[in-house]
Amino acid sequence: MRKLSFLFVVLVVIMFATTGCVDKKPQTVGLLDSIAPADTAAEDTTEEIISETPMPKAADELFDDFFFNFAANKKLQYKRIHFPLPVYKNGKVVKEIQQAHWKTEHFFMRQDFYTLIFDNKSQMNLVKDTTIDHVVVEKIFFKIKTVKQYLFNRINGQWQMTSINYKPIYSNLNASFLKFYDSFATDTAFQMKHLANSIKFSGPDPDDDNNTMTANLAPEQWPAFAPPMPSGMIYNILYGQKYAESNQKIFLIRGIANGQEQVFSFVRKNGKWMLKKLSI
Repeated sequence: MRKLSFLFVVLVVIMFATTGCVDKKPQTVGLLDSIAPADTAAEDTTEEIISETPMPKAADELFDDFFFNFAANKKLQYKRIHFPLPVYKNGKVVKEIQQAHWKTEHFFMRQDFYTLIFDNKSQMNLVKDTTIDHVVVEKIFFKIKTVKQYLFNRINGQWQMTSINYKPIYSNLNASFLKFYDSFATDTAFQMKHLANSIKFSGPDPDDDNNTMTANLAPEQWPAFAPPMPSGMIYNILYGQKYAESNQKIFLIRGIANGQEQVFSFVRKNGKWMLKKLSI
C-alpha cells in the first residue's frame, strides 16, 4: 500500500472545497501505512492555498464535508470556533481558549485513515444524514485512559465547534469495548483468544492481490488474513447515534483518499468480546 503524505491529503480536501463530496464518503489511498514525513515548506504552502479556498455553502449540509474542510483550513477553523472556547473536564469548565491561543487542529488529516464505532448497521447510515445538528468527534487515548471530545453544533445552518470536553475512558459509552479493543489491537495472543470459531471474511486473496475472496476462517487461519489495527490513539465520531449496553460493535477503519474500508464485526457472549466477521 502506498504511503500518503499530508500534502496529498490536503490536496484532496481542496477538491472537496471546490467540487463538494459527490458520494458523501471520503476517498482514501491506503489504510494504516505509516505516513511519510511531509516537506515543511511544501506543507505550509499547501495550507496557505487551502486557507484561501472558500468552502462551498453546500458543505454545511453534511458534517463530513464540513469537517474535512475544517480540519485542513486554518482560516475556516478560526471562523467556525466559538471563542472563547470552553474546555470541560469531568463536566466542569477548567479554562477558556482565546482565539489568539488556538493552535490549528488537523485531527486525523495527517494519517490516511480514521476510525468509527457503531452498535449496528443502521447507525452507519447516520453518516449521510443531513438533518443532524449535533456531532461529537472523539480522540481516544488508551495510554492515559482519556477521551477528548470536540463538540460541534449546526447554528443558523453553519457547523460550529462550541466546546471541548475531557472524560475518563471508563465513563465512555463504549467503555467495555474500548478496554477490549486496546488489548485486541496490541496483543496477538489476546487476539487469538477472542476469535469466533468461524470468522466470516471477505476481501483480497492473500495468494493473489488481483482477486477477492469470501471464506469462513478458522482461528488458526486468522494470522494469514489479519490486517494491522490502529492502537495508542484512535478517533470516533458520534453522528447522533445512541449507544446502548450493546452486545454488538462494528469497528470501521475508513480511508481518507481512495474509499477503502475495513469493517470488523464483534459480538459479546457471556461477557467476552469476539471477532466474528471482517470485510475489507
